[in-house]
Amino acid sequence: MLEDIAEITAEAGRIALGRCGTDYKRWEKEPGHPVCDIDLEVDNFLREQLIALDPEAGWLSEETADESDRIERRRVWVVDPIDGTRDYLRGRTGWAVSVALVENRAVKYGVLSAPQREELWTAELGRGAWRNGEPIRCSQRRELAGARVPADSLPKVDRDLGMVAKPNSIALRIAMVAAGEADLLATLRWGREWDIAAAILIASEAGATVTGALGQPLTFNSPDAAAFGVLACSPGIHEAAVERLRERAMAVV
Repeated sequence: MLEDIAEITAEAGRIALGRCGTDYKRWEKEPGHPVCDIDLEVDNFLREQLIALDPEAGWLSEETADESDRIERRRVWVVDPIDGTRDYLRGRTGWAVSVALVENRAVKYGVLSAPQREELWTAELGRGAWRNGEPIRCSQRRELAGARVPADSLPKVDRDLGMVAKPNSIALRIAMVAAGEADLLATLRWGREWDIAAAILIASEAGATVTGALGQPLTFNSPDAAAFGVLACSPGIHEAAVERLRERAMAVV
């Protein structure tokens, strides 16, 4: 199953890559949330291919009207056809196609295709995580100070952390933790399941600790498809990261 999902996701990435830099329509679904007709083209391709692969699974995608019966299904596809649309529109590399299969509210398979980076990330629950077929592992960092974070800037309170390059795609930022290219990724806002589903499995299967911003477990296929925050990091710094972020997270939630 993982190989089939990976093949479909990789082809979706090739479709998006083939249209990158060409003429296409773009607009904002709401202020600050850009979308283009390539999102819809890739979404349609994925839905056709993935539903054919598992017709019994429900469907949850950023670019498809939500289906009310998905929460009654044991399995559901959770898809973001282009995560990191801003980078896609700007011709940058920090975007990916994200596909996850959720079973009983947990992610069973996760795949990210980042074709401009020539990367295909895959994971299967209990079996491990890979980038381009090679096993990946998170870092073994034990001190929060100096931890590498994908960021453009850091607040004063976090200046003891180190910045590394930040792709627009949050899925790719989480994958950086999985590959040991970053030690910590944290968001302190409400987000959507399709943004993180595939990536959190990749990170956890690579040995990272992945929770909500308050340290709470993450589950999927919820009625509103929303999740508060995500914290993915080396296991040795998770407790310290939760404590540092707690007050800021509580102010938002």
